[in-house]
Amino acid sequence: MPTDTTASSTGQQAAGTSGRKKGRKGRLVVLVLVLALIGGVAYGAYWSVSTVRASFPQTEGSITLEGLSGPVDVRRDGYGIPQIYASSDEDLFMAQGYVQAQDRFYEMDVRRHMTSGRLSEMFGAGQVDNDAFLRTLGWDRVAKQEYEEKLSPATKKYLQAYAKGVNAYLEGKDGKDISLEYAALGFENDYAPGEWTPVDSVAWLKAMAWDLRGNMQDEIDRALLTSRLGPKQIADLYPSYPYARNKPIVQEGGYDEGSGTFEAEGGSGDGEGEGDGSGSGDGTGSGEGAGSELGGGTEGGTGSGAEGDAAGFESQLTGLQRVLEDLPTAVGVNGDGIGSNSWVVSGEHTVSGQPLLANDPHLSASLPSVWYQMGLHCRSVSDKCRYDVTGYTFAGMPGVIIGHNQDIAWGLTNSGVDVTDLYLEKITGDGYQYGDKVVPFETREETIKVAGGSSRKIVIRETNNGPLLSDRSDDLVKTGKKAAVESAAPDRGDGYAVALRWTALDPGRTMDAVFAINRAKDWDDFREASELFEVPSQNLVYADTEGHIGYTLPGRIPTRAEKHDGSVPAPGWDPDYEWTGWVDQDELPYEFDPERGYIVTANQAVVDEDYPYTLTTDWGYGARSQRINDLIQSKIKDGGKISTDDMRQMQLDNSSSIAKLLVPELLKIDVGDEHVREAQKLLEGWDYTQDADSAAAAYFNSVWRNILKLSFGHKLPKELRVKGQCLWVEPVNTTGPADEAGKVRECGQRSASQAQPDGGDRWFEVVRRLMADEDSEWWSTPKRGTRPGAENRDELFKRAMIDARWELTAKLGKDIDSWNWGRLHRLFLDNQTLGSDGPGFVKYVLNRGPWKLGGGEATVNATGWNAAGGYGVVWVPSMRMVVNLDDLDKSRWINLTGASGHAYNAHYVDQTDKWAEGELLEWAYSEKAVEDATTDHLVLKP
Repeated sequence: MPTDTTASSTGQQAAGTSGRKKGRKGRLVVLVLVLALIGGVAYGAYWSVSTVRASFPQTEGSITLEGLSGPVDVRRDGYGIPQIYASSDEDLFMAQGYVQAQDRFYEMDVRRHMTSGRLSEMFGAGQVDNDAFLRTLGWDRVAKQEYEEKLSPATKKYLQAYAKGVNAYLEGKDGKDISLEYAALGFENDYAPGEWTPVDSVAWLKAMAWDLRGNMQDEIDRALLTSRLGPKQIADLYPSYPYARNKPIVQEGGYDEGSGTFEAEGGSGDGEGEGDGSGSGDGTGSGEGAGSELGGGTEGGTGSGAEGDAAGFESQLTGLQRVLEDLPTAVGVNGDGIGSNSWVVSGEHTVSGQPLLANDPHLSASLPSVWYQMGLHCRSVSDKCRYDVTGYTFAGMPGVIIGHNQDIAWGLTNSGVDVTDLYLEKITGDGYQYGDKVVPFETREETIKVAGGSSRKIVIRETNNGPLLSDRSDDLVKTGKKAAVESAAPDRGDGYAVALRWTALDPGRTMDAVFAINRAKDWDDFREASELFEVPSQNLVYADTEGHIGYTLPGRIPTRAEKHDGSVPAPGWDPDYEWTGWVDQDELPYEFDPERGYIVTANQAVVDEDYPYTLTTDWGYGARSQRINDLIQSKIKDGGKISTDDMRQMQLDNSSSIAKLLVPELLKIDVGDEHVREAQKLLEGWDYTQDADSAAAAYFNSVWRNILKLSFGHKLPKELRVKGQCLWVEPVNTTGPADEAGKVRECGQRSASQAQPDGGDRWFEVVRRLMADEDSEWWSTPKRGTRPGAENRDELFKRAMIDARWELTAKLGKDIDSWNWGRLHRLFLDNQTLGSDGPGFVKYVLNRGPWKLGGGEATVNATGWNAAGGYGVVWVPSMRMVVNLDDLDKSRWINLTGASGHAYNAHYVDQTDKWAEGELLEWAYSEKAVEDATTDHLVLKP
């Protein structure tokens, strides 16, 4: 029988959290856990049954919470998804905090300690480097500033109520009563979760902004490429956006120079752009920009940097890349193919006559999912209680991030707008050069507490451009001259350093935007609320029950001087490379009820080339967005109508645009070898869809991977290639023994999930533009053993087909009848802490998978993989939803995992099979629909 439990909102300040670090060897916690588990089968059985069940939440009966002003109903459906009903805003958000803590507190605890740089307090010395880097970014400090200086009184009240609810859940509980992971960690130390604070909620927005930070990785890569490639070669690898082939988001209206505003109708833009889709472009910026001062970079630069300076800069960026790779997976994976899909169709094109809105954000796979589904309902919407909203949020944050209320629906995709710049700084003693002066650093000393060890002190230095990221690794020191340093190294030293300028390091109001959007009633409300959504800059699509659709680009977007376009790291000592201001909100692009009747956002260019501001030089290249455009147009031609299920089917589209380009050419090649010819025949009649059971998809993707490796991968510098993959290459600023041909052995240095060429739609465009140049130098590759070399395109394609045949023979067997894409393209869901670094038994308890998936890189069903590193899934549609504005109860949704973060709870991964099959769940919204779907009913009493 359910019990009545009393809780209050007291507790101690949090002392630690959890996280993971890729590649770290076993930690003390898991060693102790292994010893404990092997101590006896009976004890292991007790640990696995009693302890696992101890943290499962109470979902029926009643619980008394100190601080509520009235009763709150928590109704859960058969998937454990909660819908909360209250009579005041404070009660609603307090209950949200309590319920999320019931399901996901360990995840919340992990996140808040990651954002504050306190992973070492739980996991020991192995996390010190991560903590030092995250402290240098200072997310927690900025979040405190936001809370104290920027957020509205109402938002603070909601954050406080949410924190009160979390702490009410924690009151009187030991770690083992909260989550299985705490029981495991308890073998090592006496760590106990502490009190939740409003700042803990705000800080998670910084982690999400980091994951969606724009082109910082491209800045690093372009600079590193200069060690082995010339300006023209780098330009080949970063082609301009193909406006004529892949439409931007905003196609109607444009920037009006007379008024200095963006107009949804009229303006100087025509939505078509001037590109012809075939030229090489340079995509790397132009003029006498940053690259020239740094000893390389853009074509046409004047080049004043010394060779030694360039080498030192490469060392800095290589070290920075290593630090980024070691950050916990929860912070995110960046790549050319990662992104999101969202689109909205007006009622003139739908079966119901009202809009439909779809969204599926692409993020790193995580267990539990980064998203948490729930509904927040005021029993009666009034000034006292203003919310009736449902959708996806983050565990640890009040409100709803993506979803709908009673009047509007909205979705998000990453805009890709460039809001980060790396600056190279000239360091002299305790200061840095700015203009003709040496300016002292702003410094702060912080102490990192280490579980089971001594605390570490770090010194964080900042320039006018931001914190010095290069202080956070021994690799990030000047390879030339260095000043004598003592125990504070690498926080002291002469030479170049790398600073980060990023909008998220300035206090903002994005948390205000969440609540304002949640209660918006129409387009004007939505636009006004969106202006507060400063970081990360997102594409927001909109629909309402009155039949309107829209799109807006909010965000705090910097403007730069003419010589600096943000594409490569800039010289921090030159004032001409500073940010000059911000794009005014009235100047940012939007659309409202466009004549075509639909809007598609999938990380493509936002506007055409006539727009006066450079939002970024690194848009996604539009493979997914144009496919969605084409699918919509194919459905609505001749008056056809789109249904909710049509939207779902579009989300599952597996069609490969690069296969459509390459397969006709691959089929023309005379491969000779009967075994290779056998594989080639798989491509005959293939419809280019990448279903999990497709042998043709398996073979084509292997051919594509080998084309990239042979034509580009073997020509890239070691800093971009996969760690451990070694080549004999012409020496360029390298040392080491050479072979008889004068070549040196260089081994890759980048993790397999982040190496290049990753095979995203940038690489689609690179190859597309080289297809007509059959004798391009990129198509050459040397002979290897018995496998032929190549001097032109078709010879290289032939070699790739041979290599792919034997690669799949090794991986899948000689019999091609047994091949299928899903056997290569698998998803594993790993718990982000012990499930990644723990011993086998713990991984078995916490992890799930694999799932054999269809989809692929830069397809609408974007189950991303990195072609440089292998075929495994590295990012996914983290959720999918379709909102039906005619009848909100006919909307559909799905999550990657489940509502619960508790291993072996019925709702741990109960949505994953359906997600993998492309199914969507019913999404109850009205009170009657929620009541009909309820399987568990909990009452929270004051």
